[in-house]
Amino acid sequence: MKIVVVGGTGLIGGRLVEHLRDAGHEVIAASPSQGINSVTGEGLAEALTGADLVYDIPNSPSWSDADVLEFFQKSTGNIVREAEKAGVKHHIVLSIVGVDRMTDIGYMRAKVAQEDIAKSSGVPYTIVRATQFHEFIPALVQGGTKDGVATLSPVMMQTIAAGDVSLALAKVADREPKDDIIELAGPEPITLAELGARLLKSRGDETTVNVDPEAGYYGGRVDDTSLTPGHDDAITEHYYGQLTFDEWLAAQFW
Repeated sequence: MKIVVVGGTGLIGGRLVEHLRDAGHEVIAASPSQGINSVTGEGLAEALTGADLVYDIPNSPSWSDADVLEFFQKSTGNIVREAEKAGVKHHIVLSIVGVDRMTDIGYMRAKVAQEDIAKSSGVPYTIVRATQFHEFIPALVQGGTKDGVATLSPVMMQTIAAGDVSLALAKVADREPKDDIIELAGPEPITLAELGARLLKSRGDETTVNVDPEAGYYGGRVDDTSLTPGHDDAITEHYYGQLTFDEWLAAQFW
């Protein structure tokens, strides 16, 4: 099977490409560095010619509300347009668990817009909504830290290792598109404040964690259903990663 991975050189895409090639597929790792730009459309039509499946997993270089919305609208808009012309049989989009429950966060609104483009395109699709990655926790802690205190929400999360996301996405290639959404999450629910505390301890960092229910998440209000799977009755398929946050921490070299 010929597969194009848009965003194929990133955190998720790089390992996804390896898994797909190991499975015997012909894979194009599409990214601007490879002369394929989904936002401008450069090289996209040529890459998708003869493709059976396209993964849609690039990320915006800017997270400002306007920039990220424009990025996903242009990128996915171009992908579905060229995929339909090329007769691509399956469009797989990487999205976020709870994305439609956090509409006060600009990035989430942009991802909802991306999902809507996929749903209305006419190209058979699967949307894979993943929880936040273990790898994102250091940035969340850093962003909440000031004067030796990390102020973090006690909101429940169910983070997953990026490697488990790549592996699960590779398995979706064997799934028939049903024009539906599946959820992908880590093996255990833990609060953001606790994740932060474990991270800091693993680093030998004496930063204090201040647990604040008003801290929110990227400027938005969240509750225990916002960032965890299983809260949408219309989503019936769920996949779970194997690597726990503590196991991921133990493998890091700070």
